[in-house]
Amino acid sequence: MSQSSKYPAVEVSDLTVAYQEKPVLWDVDLEVPQGVLMAIVGPNGAGKTTMIKAILGLLTPAAGQISIFGKSYAEQRRLVGYVPQRGSVDWDFPTSVLDVVMMGKYGQLGWIRRPGSAAREAAEEALEKVGMLDYANRQISQLSGGQQQRTFLARALTQDAQIYFMDEPFQGVDATTERAIVDLLKDLRSSGKTVVAVHHDLQTVPEYFDWVMLLNVRRIASGPVPEVFTEDNLRTAYGGRVAFLSANGAAPAKEKA
Repeated sequence: MSQSSKYPAVEVSDLTVAYQEKPVLWDVDLEVPQGVLMAIVGPNGAGKTTMIKAILGLLTPAAGQISIFGKSYAEQRRLVGYVPQRGSVDWDFPTSVLDVVMMGKYGQLGWIRRPGSAAREAAEEALEKVGMLDYANRQISQLSGGQQQRTFLARALTQDAQIYFMDEPFQGVDATTERAIVDLLKDLRSSGKTVVAVHHDLQTVPEYFDWVMLLNVRRIASGPVPEVFTEDNLRTAYGGRVAFLSANGAAPAKEKA
């Protein structure tokens, strides 16, 4: 499915979200073009996860407008895939890897119809892409952290979405899984998909992503990584709590705790 090129993948205007009258996001504007890999970065408490949840309608904003390919999320739900934080999932729920991945098809099938052979084949294909086909019949409680993350990525892939939102997809995974996820994200971009991911490791932003949003309750800056991911913007976002490697012109190094 192709989307009209005149609309950005995501457009957010004047977004404000508050918890018990305390603003977590304040008057945020954001435009994400189609076909990019965008990282949302910022310090703890900056509102990164809140940003994604507000876009997905999981939180009710105090103010603001949000559109996906020019329409509301409710109208475009079938075009959206979501990979939540791994820690927000009950991994003790008694179900298999294959069943979890086939859940990605429920948005298209509805909750009444059971997935058939086509849905099963799509799920197995997605598991193969993330290197988890051999674990299809394993209970999810028996998986390692990296395997759990791969399973959720496979579930999102079965939706065949146009835009994917991922909340810290690299958190708690080993180096092999991280590289596999990066390759998968770049494959998605190559096929015209858009990915928006909350990300913590500043050092890998230029390698993994081509667009970035710097957030700290307010939007500090957003745009192509070479233009936006600068020392000045990072110091503004992190309040100066950032170390830098300056050998190649102030390249970002590592966020301090």
